[in-house]
Amino acid sequence: MDALDRRLLNGLQEAFPLSPRPFQELGEGFGLTEAECLERVRRLHAEGLIRHINALFEGRALGYRSSLVALRVPGSALDSAAALVNAHPGVSHNYLREHLYNMWFTIALPASQDMQAAIRELGQRVGAQAVLFLPTVRMFKLQALHWLGDDGSPTPPLQHRPSAGVTKLTPRERLAVRALQMELPFITRPFLPQAEEMGLGETEIIDMGLGFLDRGIMRRYSAQLHHIKAGLTANGMGCWAFPADRVEEVGRELAKSPRVTHCYQRPTYSDWPYNLFTMVHAPSREECAGVIAELSDRVGMKEYTLLFSTRELKKTRVKYFE
Repeated sequence: MDALDRRLLNGLQEAFPLSPRPFQELGEGFGLTEAECLERVRRLHAEGLIRHINALFEGRALGYRSSLVALRVPGSALDSAAALVNAHPGVSHNYLREHLYNMWFTIALPASQDMQAAIRELGQRVGAQAVLFLPTVRMFKLQALHWLGDDGSPTPPLQHRPSAGVTKLTPRERLAVRALQMELPFITRPFLPQAEEMGLGETEIIDMGLGFLDRGIMRRYSAQLHHIKAGLTANGMGCWAFPADRVEEVGRELAKSPRVTHCYQRPTYSDWPYNLFTMVHAPSREECAGVIAELSDRVGMKEYTLLFSTRELKKTRVKYFE
């Protein structure tokens, strides 16, 4: 991976052009021809650095709710439990972490479904000994962008459009959502086969995609990287226990750190006192731990736990209206 590869991967994470010839447009920004750009992107995908390129939608705007869930699963049942959890169409991320609650996944379901009931049922099916239901109470930061700089520079701020409220989509707009969430093929006119599969026009889904961005229905159209292959081999979830009257103040402070990609307030339970969650990615566990220790000093809180992932079981983007 050379310097141009890093620049290209950074650009792909921020935004991919929604246009009939996107690799031509993308290449122009990096001094590449369309063919050269396609060749590089294909290679970076083949090497596993790029997982996929597709749309990242705002689930709430589409009438979905999501939650983080933690399961306590016996070690002997982890593989079978992972298979069952990963098979659920609403599960996008699933990790094993070093804790008594050892399986952590995110799930999105239509708002019409009973989220807690669905999670309880899934927990029973996998044989979980205990289940933590951890929906977002408040989001302070969501910036899943892994900046690759030769100088070790931190993740730059990613500008998000305001999220939309629940939006009623037309039938053709729902088809466009389904098309744009497909993994982009690495060809000259990649949106054409997606449009044709849904019975839409190429220009039609591009225009709808741009409209979704403007309306806050789509967060961005971009690449998702395999952060481990990109050198960020450790990810630590810092879980903090703050008094209720300090949560907003501290959540905003923790979110300011360029090393924190996610910062959420979530509910607490008798065996889980942690109400703020911060995600940090780094080349090593030691660096992750150092970042969390610095944050601990900054906000004056020593009561936290740091959960490292030991195995990635599933990582994709949620697919809506499937």
